[in-house]
Amino acid sequence: MLDVPQEAKMRGHQRAPSDSKEFHEVTKRDALRLLENDVDRLLQTTEPARRPALQAEMGRFADLFGRFLQEEGPALDWNKIQKLPENAVMNYSNLKSPKNEQIRNMLDKLVVIKLNGGLGTSMGCHGPKSVIPVRSDLTFLDLTVQQIEHLNKTYDANVPLVLMNSFNTDEDTEKIVRKYKGFRVQIHTFNQSCFPRISREHFLPVAKDFDVEKDMEAWYPPGHGDFYDTFRNSGLLKKFIGEGREYCFLSNIDNLGATVDLNILNKLVGEERASTPFEFVMEVTDKTRADVKGGTLIQMENKLRLLEIAQVPPEHVDDFKSVKTFKFFNTNNIWANLSAIDRVLRERTLNMEIIVNNKTLENGLRVIQLETAVGAAMKCFDGAIGINVPRSRFLPVKKSSDLLLVMSNLYTLKNGSLVMSPQRMFPTTPLVKLGENHFSKVKEFLGRFANIPDIIELDHLTVSGDVTFGRGVSLRGTVIIIANHGDRIDIPAGAILENKIVSGNMRILDH
Repeated sequence: MLDVPQEAKMRGHQRAPSDSKEFHEVTKRDALRLLENDVDRLLQTTEPARRPALQAEMGRFADLFGRFLQEEGPALDWNKIQKLPENAVMNYSNLKSPKNEQIRNMLDKLVVIKLNGGLGTSMGCHGPKSVIPVRSDLTFLDLTVQQIEHLNKTYDANVPLVLMNSFNTDEDTEKIVRKYKGFRVQIHTFNQSCFPRISREHFLPVAKDFDVEKDMEAWYPPGHGDFYDTFRNSGLLKKFIGEGREYCFLSNIDNLGATVDLNILNKLVGEERASTPFEFVMEVTDKTRADVKGGTLIQMENKLRLLEIAQVPPEHVDDFKSVKTFKFFNTNNIWANLSAIDRVLRERTLNMEIIVNNKTLENGLRVIQLETAVGAAMKCFDGAIGINVPRSRFLPVKKSSDLLLVMSNLYTLKNGSLVMSPQRMFPTTPLVKLGENHFSKVKEFLGRFANIPDIIELDHLTVSGDVTFGRGVSLRGTVIIIANHGDRIDIPAGAILENKIVSGNMRILDH
């Protein structure tokens, strides 16, 4: 039965105009009720033993959907943005290094968490993204384990590694994690939620039953903002607080710059700790023109918070992208106080903006998935702060162009961490653009290089079309290589290209 307001009932059969607020309220309530009924129907298709846990998960989904229905347009009043206070963002260069004898004690208060829910499909790989080899045949996961084992061995510490998987990566990750049994790292895993995608037409789940394996496209992991609830529900939050641990350091597994930083840790739990603790620290870095879409820090209603491009009213998008107006962007390296996470969950004060992600499935069905971002919880914590870190702490591998950088002689590998070569004259990385058609998939990308060129002195590289590179090529300054449709360019072995534009057709044939 439709829940109609009293006022509407009094008008008898006269319908409220479809643009009236009252009509929308009725429609929204009805949409929520229908969704809850449909979710109940889905729950009935599961084994009774699994039902209570799934019921709680679907309750969180219904809450998210209910909030989505209440939101009108961008959830932000642009005029309420305040100037960032002087002390809102601390400069990394002002942080002090801890004394050696204190490091073990500091590390024992830390948990490292990696967001490991993504697949490698965008780079043409099967399975979790974290198992793509990125350097010396080592994967993202190998490098992470090496980094933490090095810390534990060097300082006789016991920093645990926690992986937040999704239903897409869980099974494969569990198998892979077994190979680290002999390492000096305790590895824990937990799964983020699995929510149903909703049809854009009728706002109901597209799934026919709860058999996720059977119809993977009908389900999705709801963004990394889901971390807080699922971390608590896994029992790990309680376990680590019970062990006397105070902070978690959370980052994307594909950000190779996100290593445990002892200077930041010193500010949180060491000699440099503030009299009132920072409950939430977001690492930000200077925004360049390449980062204009990245989230930024703002002050609003006297709270520091994350602003994402999706929340920006259309008429202010150019302001948001301005490097002058918003100087920083979010690296998604976050340090959060475990007891504070526990408090905001208990008090139910966690409130993150909803990201509406429109997708079209392979069968042409248009769906929406509702997500949240982990950094959006910043405003729910007391004593939140940004730290302006060097660019080296943000080294994400999202495309093959990023892979070219991390596989090159620009970096050396030291205990699982990538260190920029001292031969590089300036600390910025080159800007690399590789054509989507020939370089986007990892296997294809690797097949086009006999080995990765020397790019120590490279500023900018653009490659488009059917291009291959011989062994021992050196690229310097600005290099642009464009093979037109139907043409092919083979850069010969040992070639040195400095401030060159290469175009046309250049084949090198074996004889």
